[in-house]
Amino acid sequence: MSFSNEEFVVRNDWRRDEVLALFNKPFNDLLYEAQSMHRRFFDPNTVQLSTLLSIKTGACPEDCKYCPQSARYDTGLKKEKLLHIDNVMEAAKAAKSSGATRFCMGAAWRSPHDRDIPSLIQMISEVKALGMETCMTLGMLSEGQAEKLADAGLDYYNHNLDTSPEYYKEVITTRTYQDRLETLSNVRQAGMKVCSGGILGMGEDQNDRAGLLVELANLPSHPDSIPINMLVKVPGTPLSDADDFEPFEYIRTIAVTRLMMPKSYVRLSAGREQMNEQMQALAFLAGANSIFYCEKLLTTSNPKSNEDLQLLEKLGIRSEGYYIEQPDSQRESDLYRVCAESRDENLYYRAG
Repeated sequence: MSFSNEEFVVRNDWRRDEVLALFNKPFNDLLYEAQSMHRRFFDPNTVQLSTLLSIKTGACPEDCKYCPQSARYDTGLKKEKLLHIDNVMEAAKAAKSSGATRFCMGAAWRSPHDRDIPSLIQMISEVKALGMETCMTLGMLSEGQAEKLADAGLDYYNHNLDTSPEYYKEVITTRTYQDRLETLSNVRQAGMKVCSGGILGMGEDQNDRAGLLVELANLPSHPDSIPINMLVKVPGTPLSDADDFEPFEYIRTIAVTRLMMPKSYVRLSAGREQMNEQMQALAFLAGANSIFYCEKLLTTSNPKSNEDLQLLEKLGIRSEGYYIEQPDSQRESDLYRVCAESRDENLYYRAG
């Protein structure tokens, strides 16, 4: 693979056989190519830190087999109404003081009700006033809803494709693949950045993982942010007894994602608590450059913030926002000390 700047072209015409060929490269070769590609567009020693807050928890009518928030499964999850703006802002301020540059808000809806849009707009406006990027995941969006959120200043909208078109019906029956693609189109047409990825370890095979990446890479423009989740097996959900996912296949998926969508942020998302430090380090080497940095991801656990900071410090990796904004003389371990001291363990995810 050539890395000449003159020859490089971002592609939106990937074939599945090409992607499978990438998956099946020798591991060392694949990681070398992915890290080389990563260095063309990003500083390899910085990561983007995001925090995710559940602003409305449980009672979702969908039947996603991986999700503890579905009303169809008994997972012991306490249902909560939409959070008050004061609770959202308390969490956002804590996230910013802990080094996060993006604040993501998720609601367990099939799609938002029009009556909730004014509250969502207020959340967007006040979080942006803190100087943070904003992201929401609220289910399907109509054209009009997407336009209203974009007009309010929402930076990113997350809507995952989850898996390949062929395997999708094995996981979800209440929302079609085309429904998801239409939401992404509405988001893109409204001028917001697209955050879309998938979940590994739901019983799919490598062909399905390749199919997911083909769908993402062949969108009119690559997603700006690509979360690569590993299934969190929650008791009470149909996938609670799924086989453990092979760690090296996860790293391969990160590397192939980086090669196919080189200018996108690739995020380690759900399932990171199951990864040891060595696996996470390999994921960064393979091209991951964003993490969710918080106590929970909506309703499932995530590594504690201070553990994240300790790992990043071991690897010599800094927060992207901190690295850009601070002069050289201040790029020391102060960030890690401040984050650890300012974190309030009881603040996050009162909705969960």
